[in-house]
Amino acid sequence: MLAPCATASDTQWLDLAALRAIESEWTVLIGRAIAPNVFYEPGFLLSAAAVFCPDAGAVTVRTKAGRLIGLFPMHRDQARYGGYPAPVCGLVHPYGPLGAPLVDTEFAEMAIAGWLDHLCRTEHGAGAILLPFFPQHGRLAALLDRAVTERSLRQKHFNRHARAMLVRDREAADERASVGMSKMRKEWRRQRRRLLERGPLEHRIATTPTETGALLDVFLALEAKGWKGHAGTAAAQNPGMLGFMRDAVVALARAGQARIDVLRTDGQPVAATVTLFSKDEGWLWKIAFDEDFARFSPGVQLTLDVSGNLLADPRIVRVDSCATPNHPMIDRLWPGRLALSDRMIALRPGFDPRFAVACALEAVRACALPSLRRARTGLRHVRIRRARAATGE
Repeated sequence: MLAPCATASDTQWLDLAALRAIESEWTVLIGRAIAPNVFYEPGFLLSAAAVFCPDAGAVTVRTKAGRLIGLFPMHRDQARYGGYPAPVCGLVHPYGPLGAPLVDTEFAEMAIAGWLDHLCRTEHGAGAILLPFFPQHGRLAALLDRAVTERSLRQKHFNRHARAMLVRDREAADERASVGMSKMRKEWRRQRRRLLERGPLEHRIATTPTETGALLDVFLALEAKGWKGHAGTAAAQNPGMLGFMRDAVVALARAGQARIDVLRTDGQPVAATVTLFSKDEGWLWKIAFDEDFARFSPGVQLTLDVSGNLLADPRIVRVDSCATPNHPMIDRLWPGRLALSDRMIALRPGFDPRFAVACALEAVRACALPSLRRARTGLRHVRIRRARAATGE
């Protein structure tokens, strides 16, 4: 657990239980934040952290008058480098792939300075702060860069990448369409006609807590029927994960911040998506499809419908795909890109061997991850083959 700060009245470390007590202030901060992050909202974060990182919490920053102006969810990642050193990390996980903290637009510089000074003062023994999936561009990134420079701290970027994003940018869309997209769209129209031959298509959208709860079951069933189910990693197969997803989606739906889309053919669900919202942004959080219908690309068909629906909504400026870089499906559909990186920031000026060691270990980890992912994929395929053999598929 991170050390509490006893010397400053405007910064404080709060664990999960203490964060629950400030939900009303937290919600007000969300409305004033520079950059929205649905994964750092109470309904999502409190449920997710209990499953993925029970020792997590947040550094909160207040003005002297007591106004909450910054909330920085964090934890100490003991396992990242095998126990040494254990960097102080922004809170991200497989179900929450964005590390942008909630920072009050009016007091942004004060909030970032208070948070950084708090960690430099209380966590300097860790040697470094690691902020995974942090935006590379925008006001938040610029303010962080300035705060780091003003304190003569060193920082280094790892895992620079960009993932697909749906934006209101017709020029980018037209450019992507002109590079081989016409052929793909023709094929998708052909697949849709073939799918229609099997029966009428129904696209259902759920936004209320009751409706989203019901369609979440459809999503979970589709996911469990696919490769994740065969590999034993579907959410429905993990009680903790299942409870978290239900709690988070229903809580967000209660605030009008979640929708689930389901595509059916002749009454049978063939694809489902879960989209989350905060302010004027969205996140295409999850997608699942029936692999028995793979030749019709039902996931693509539903994503095309959802994309058109979201672009027609004047309240939505952009939608993050939450996908891996170079995703074979969504990268072809969404022309926009969100640039991210994992930022390593020193906790003291000048040369610090602990920061140097953390950077070296992060570089080794970055090189090893592709091999580990390939090994994990291979193991997953073995599990799927064994599962299918056992069921006679």
